[in-house]
This record gives sequence, C-alpha cells and structure tokens, in this order.
Amino acid sequence: MSEPKDERVVLKRIRNHGLLLANVGLFVVFFGGMIISGAASYSEEQQTHGGPPVSIPEYLATGHFVEAVFENWESEFLQMAMYVVLTVFLFQKGSSESKPMDKDSPQDEDPRDARKTDKTPWPVRRGGWVLKVYEHSLSGLFALLFLASFTLHAIGGTAAFNEEQLSHGLPQVSTWEYVGSSQFWFESFQNWQSEFLAVAVLVGASVYLRERGSPESKPVAEPHYETGT
Repeated sequence: MSEPKDERVVLKRIRNHGLLLANVGLFVVFFGGMIISGAASYSEEQQTHGGPPVSIPEYLATGHFVEAVFENWESEFLQMAMYVVLTVFLFQKGSSESKPMDKDSPQDEDPRDARKTDKTPWPVRRGGWVLKVYEHSLSGLFALLFLASFTLHAIGGTAAFNEEQLSHGLPQVSTWEYVGSSQFWFESFQNWQSEFLAVAVLVGASVYLRERGSPESKPVAEPHYETGT
C-alpha cells in the first residue's frame, strides 16, 4: 500500500516542479553536448598546430572552454537582469509580458501593508533592510550572476587569447588588456544583441500571436489591445 502512495508523492513533486526539471534536464543534455563537441573541436585545432589531442577533463581546464561557457552565460544573465528591471517601469500595450497599463498591478503593492501570516516570506515578516534587499533580490541575483560570468569570460578569454598569441610567437596580454581589446567586446556584443532581439520579438509577437495553454501568451480569444492578461 505504501508504494502507490510514495509513487503518487514523487509524481506530484515532479508535476509541481516540471518546468524547472525540464529546463535543468535540457541544460544538462546541451551542456554535455557542448563539452564533448568542444573537446573534439579543440583537439582537432591542437593537432592542426602540431599539438596533442586533449581529454575531456583536460579540456575543462582550458581557456577555450571557460570563455565559451561564460561569454554565453554572461549574455543570458544580463538579459534577464535588464528585463526584470525594465518591466518595473516600462509597458507594452497589448503584450502579455507587460503589466496592465490602466490599472494597478499586484507586483506594485507595498509588502509593508500586506497582511502577515506564517506563509508570508520571512523577509517580509522581518521588515527593515532585509525586506529592502528582498524587494529587489531577483534583479540582484541576475546582476551578480552577470558580473561573475563577465569576470570569468574575461579570465577564460585571456587564457584562450594568450594561447593563440603564443602559437604565433606574439607576446601575452593581461586580463585588463584583454578586457580593453576589441576581441573581448566583439565576443560580448555578439551575444548581447541576440538576447535583446529575442526579448523584443517575444514582447512584440505576444501582442498579436497566441500559444494556447502557455502563461507567456494571452488567452487565444483575448483582444490584441488587452495588456498583461
């Protein structure tokens, strides 16, 4: 009798966290694919220059890998941090991604005026500076992740750039020098532009297009001009 009950509990937990689990699973699959294909590509490049192939563990310690990972993560976290902040102040008429334009939004309510219960998040019950930090903790998290990724992109990019320099008999550069180079900013901007293009397409397309069943879309029969429903 306990097994069916345990199974139901597991299935309920999977259902409750299905969106997160699916995205984590896809991340693991694609990240693994990136590592395997990246190691193969790097080994081919090494052999072209007369060097030995590398194993996957060896590849994970290269600037090539670190740069490739964090220049992409950097752009994702920048996009999310900016989007979270921009949606506080800016609106898009007709978009499901925007707060309503003609009425108050629950997200704008002052948590200090909320009725406190045992289920209220601890920072709200605690108040003071803890609540002040908690009020902006989502954008703060993405900002910190962006800064960490930006830093690791610079470190990994420097290592990869210096490896290329050495192969051509050229002098190495410091991390600060690499951050000031056109190569570093080319790597950053080529990712940043694509992230904000994707957001712009989503915001604009959600005015006129629908996806039945998705919270990222308005109800299919909703008028185009309805905002944030």
